[in-house]
Amino acid sequence: MSSSTDLPFDHPFERGMRNRRAALGDAWVDKSVAKANAFNAEFQHFITDYAWHGVWGRPGLDWKTRRAMVLAITSALGRWDEFEIHLRGSLTPGNTSTLTPEEVREVLFQVAIYAGVPAANTGFSRAVGILRELGMEPPPHPATEAWHPGVGRSVFTCTRPKLHATVREARQGCAAHTVVLSHALGQDHSMWDLVANRLAGHCRVICPDTRGHGRSEIPAAPLTLAELAADAARLIDEVANGEPVVWVGLSMGGLIGQELALRHPGKIKALVLANCTSQYPVAAKTAIGERITAVEHHGLQAIATTTMARFFTPGFRAAQAATVDRHRRLLEAMDPEGYTACAAAVCEVNTLGKLDQIRVPTLVLTGDQDESTPSAMAEALARGIPGAQLEVLADCAHLSAVEQSGAFAERVGEFIAGI
Repeated sequence: MSSSTDLPFDHPFERGMRNRRAALGDAWVDKSVAKANAFNAEFQHFITDYAWHGVWGRPGLDWKTRRAMVLAITSALGRWDEFEIHLRGSLTPGNTSTLTPEEVREVLFQVAIYAGVPAANTGFSRAVGILRELGMEPPPHPATEAWHPGVGRSVFTCTRPKLHATVREARQGCAAHTVVLSHALGQDHSMWDLVANRLAGHCRVICPDTRGHGRSEIPAAPLTLAELAADAARLIDEVANGEPVVWVGLSMGGLIGQELALRHPGKIKALVLANCTSQYPVAAKTAIGERITAVEHHGLQAIATTTMARFFTPGFRAAQAATVDRHRRLLEAMDPEGYTACAAAVCEVNTLGKLDQIRVPTLVLTGDQDESTPSAMAEALARGIPGAQLEVLADCAHLSAVEQSGAFAERVGEFIAGI
């Protein structure tokens, strides 16, 4: 009588077959196995053992990464039969760790750069055919209306003064909310790139250039926060189609957000106030006035070094010198009149006695090393706004959305998800 140890069970082959079926689907594997014959059966066994178990069975990479690598390598080498086998398996619902059409598209963009446009062009053509075969054919879309998803499309208001903004549409289904990210004094919409790309997974994200910054119109005279709030309301009407938005403002953007909530309450559904205040003490107003004078007489280079020292912690400035230098160049590149006009508006903030009139969900964020708007200012904001939440980001100075972009995006994302 045979014992259990006499029964043939080839563990590497069986594990490989398990992985092969999980990746490509039972129907495809059954069809392939049925083609085995005396000439190629050993090769099928070899591939199942060494490829599907020996490599795909290793836990060092997740399967989505392995799928992307196989698609990139096979398209780069022009192995189109193998490319289609793996692409079909990667897109077929029910298979393990499938890729979305958007993820396949990104793989082919990488192929275009590192293996050549002809390979990517063929890959796109083959991919469309398989999407059609699987009932997933993408709808028509004009190439003239395609934009880089990491930046968004540029738009301008129809009304004057002209305001520029970038718009990122939600990448995953319908947008749960429209989020407006309003930047700090001396920066522009690009300050938000890392945060915006995170939030654009499920939200429509609008990043405006405040008047006097970026590509928005330059003012001819000092501005008021009321005027900047009116600009924000116009932007929401024209770019967000009047839909109430989640306003996320950092520093100057947070001051505009407070004025917007008080003067145009129907325009917002929730508010994030980062690294800002409801009122500056005399010493801070004096310092802002001195910066305005320095810029008027010597240009933005005169305040660039001290501004970076306020924006970022010493540790970040040492470890991320290239990032700090990029934001310094962004400051120095702006129009001095735009800076001084908005600095005058920032200086006048005085909402402390009216904070209880803000009646939308509010998150107050600050950095534990922010010398421009210390934690006491954030605490005053949170106390004054009914139901406001307060959170302090560790190892962070004034430009928290840059210095701690991951933590910033995570906390704002959690707040938005709870609205």
